[in-house]
Amino acid sequence: MGEDRLHRDRLVAEAVERAGSDDFGEPTWHEGLDLLVEGLRSEARLHDLGVEIAAGDIVNQLANRLGIVEWRRHHPEIAAVGIRQPIVIMGQPRTGTTILHDLLALDHSLRAPLTWEVDRPLPPPETASYDTDPRIAEVDATLALSDSLIPGFTNFHPMGATLAQECVRITASDFRSMIFPIQFRLPTYNRWLLHEADLAPAYRWHRLFLQHLQSRHPATQWLLKSPAHLWHLEQLVGEYPDAIIVQTHRDPLRVIASTSALAAHLRRMASDETDLTEIAAGYAEDIFVGLDRGRDARERGVVPDDRIVDVHFSAFVDDPIATVRRIYGALGRDLDAATEQRMRLFLAENPGDGGGGGTRYRFTDTGLDPDALRARASGYQDHFGVESEPIL
Repeated sequence: MGEDRLHRDRLVAEAVERAGSDDFGEPTWHEGLDLLVEGLRSEARLHDLGVEIAAGDIVNQLANRLGIVEWRRHHPEIAAVGIRQPIVIMGQPRTGTTILHDLLALDHSLRAPLTWEVDRPLPPPETASYDTDPRIAEVDATLALSDSLIPGFTNFHPMGATLAQECVRITASDFRSMIFPIQFRLPTYNRWLLHEADLAPAYRWHRLFLQHLQSRHPATQWLLKSPAHLWHLEQLVGEYPDAIIVQTHRDPLRVIASTSALAAHLRRMASDETDLTEIAAGYAEDIFVGLDRGRDARERGVVPDDRIVDVHFSAFVDDPIATVRRIYGALGRDLDAATEQRMRLFLAENPGDGGGGGTRYRFTDTGLDPDALRARASGYQDHFGVESEPIL
């Protein structure tokens, strides 16, 4: 039954029927979808509910793609509106990227793509109803259901219809996205994504998606975020050559432990078979691929030094507002009193370290050798001045 429900042609047909269109635009999504579906059928170890969750997400992504392409066909003027100097937050997962994104999104001169408009982009959001659109309540209800299926997940990663959303949810509709191997056990798809796939088409789709969102609610400057950009910085800058990069840094050993715990917790929504040690071994490799690749891109001058700001997790946790002021100073921006007050209120209402700290995970649960990993991390830590944290 699961294999039949996750048949590629059936999923595509369901999306076409829902959208009332069969024009997917640039045919760059085929390879990723094929690998994703095959992995879900043969590697992900899904239970019956997991099959429905995966199938539903794929159909939603396909239908969104169809709808956006169709809308653009009727409104070709959308393509003429550019995207200038997006601010892009990237870094290892669990390094404060999410809370930093949420804080900067409180600056009304910046626009972050919000969860509700990314998940339900049709029709494009409009300025007059942006804060009251009925899709906000619909998405919040869906997120509440997800939280009931995986209790405690919001302790790892806050969710909300009006919170800023990651770029991986946008590139998901090109089926070149880290969101899938985070949610499901997909070793073959993950290897392809990190080592073989060309991410340039995903970033072209990303631009098209943002142009769609801003067509009826203009954006002065986009504020974007995803740890995944660290792995593909060159392709990101290839699409957005004037991008301004904010890179977060943290002890990779704490990142590996926290990210592994997050993935294990999330995968339980779709599978009864999750192996933390297997997940951690995979992330131990993936994290260092990203760190090495990102560092190499920077050393080759892919991003000029005057368009990149480094943020250390420890300094951010110690004083978030001071860190934001430093970022603004580096970007030549002013942090006005009203924006700062909104940020302080957000921090008061959302306590936590922004990186999965506390007692939610232990490095010892990963089964990894901390000494071997520390030796491997030393080059990155020395280069960027990243302090080692206690290993729990």
